[in-house]
Amino acid sequence: MAESRKPPVAIVCVGMAGSGKTTFMQRINSYLYSTKEAPYVINLDPAVRTVPFDSNIDIRDSVNYKEVMKQYNLGPNGGILTSLNLFATKIDQILELLEKRTGVTGYGSKQEAPAEPTPEQRRIQHILVDTPGQIEVFVWSASGDILLSSLASTFPTVIAYIIDTPRTASTSTFMSNMLYACSILYKTRLPMILVFNKTDVRDAEFAKEWMTDFEAFQAALKEEQEQGTFGSTEGSEAGGYAQGSSGYMGSLLNSMSLVFEEFYRHLSVVGVSSMTGQGVEDFFEAVAQKAEEFERDYKPELQNQHALREKAKQDRRDRELGRMMSDMNMEGSGTTSKKSRTGRKEDAETISDLEDEEENAEQMGEPAERIGDPDDYDSEDMDEGNDDEGLSTRYKRALEDHNPTQEDLSFARYVQRASMG
Repeated sequence: MAESRKPPVAIVCVGMAGSGKTTFMQRINSYLYSTKEAPYVINLDPAVRTVPFDSNIDIRDSVNYKEVMKQYNLGPNGGILTSLNLFATKIDQILELLEKRTGVTGYGSKQEAPAEPTPEQRRIQHILVDTPGQIEVFVWSASGDILLSSLASTFPTVIAYIIDTPRTASTSTFMSNMLYACSILYKTRLPMILVFNKTDVRDAEFAKEWMTDFEAFQAALKEEQEQGTFGSTEGSEAGGYAQGSSGYMGSLLNSMSLVFEEFYRHLSVVGVSSMTGQGVEDFFEAVAQKAEEFERDYKPELQNQHALREKAKQDRRDRELGRMMSDMNMEGSGTTSKKSRTGRKEDAETISDLEDEEENAEQMGEPAERIGDPDDYDSEDMDEGNDDEGLSTRYKRALEDHNPTQEDLSFARYVQRASMG
């Protein structure tokens, strides 16, 4: 019997500029190689010059960031966003490569993994994705949403939110990071791990305590206000303004910490040093837990959304097909009804021919609609005669009633030609 195998876990590293994402990527990549589990690495930062790891898929191989800026007259952020948009058009090729290398197919297909993966496919247990330093360009853009949703439709996907621990020692900065993490969690709807990086500079125990103990955060906030390190500036007048703003901010942060108490329960928190490698093992333990959570909680929701999208797509196709068939039926019936309603066949090939017939009929004192083939008459007009003989009789009688001279006919032809010219 073939050994059962779990699909690889995709780890998407996001974080603010300077938080150490690329260094963290290099550390976990090195750790996986040391455990004989070579990962599959994807670089999505088009503006980076060099990276300290080898990438299997690199956006720089497909999109030239500087040429995009030059061609579209964009700035740095606009160039990154446009580069991601261009790269997102190749998402089908990226997924095809990933499925081929890992032996896993998407959730939309019937088969999720082959019965006997090859040794090369069995080696890949993790897919590492490095994102641009401009976090909002990736998380809040359409291309980032396409890349994340496509990746999550095939592999268990975990968001690793990298936080600069020394810069988060302030309660206001800490709460700003938590607010951003909360927005990313509910935007991506994927399991998240908070990675407090640079623990070799500042230990992350204070942050873990603030997340688990509301009173500890309140005490730290009060201490900052009393020491004047929270929103205070030099000078009496400026200091009075800062004191008022700090009181407002203190009340806001207290309220937010209460609101985030439920949010913290859905997060895994680890402290990691990308320089020394401390805490990397704890990080991968959290990744394994979040992968199980993805399979248990997130995957059914994604499958449900996929089914709803497919149903909506099929319904739209059915509506378009029904509308097209209805238009075709209406066009066919409209042609028939128009022929029977107007009583005109295609004897006259142009509009001018019809106008000539009507003009000649008026000159002879006969309504224009009565000149033509007998089959063109309505049912009321056919009461007097249904055959060609009756039509000829009526036509001769009309000529006898109105017998124009040759000069009249010549003059009529002259007027007709003049009007047509």
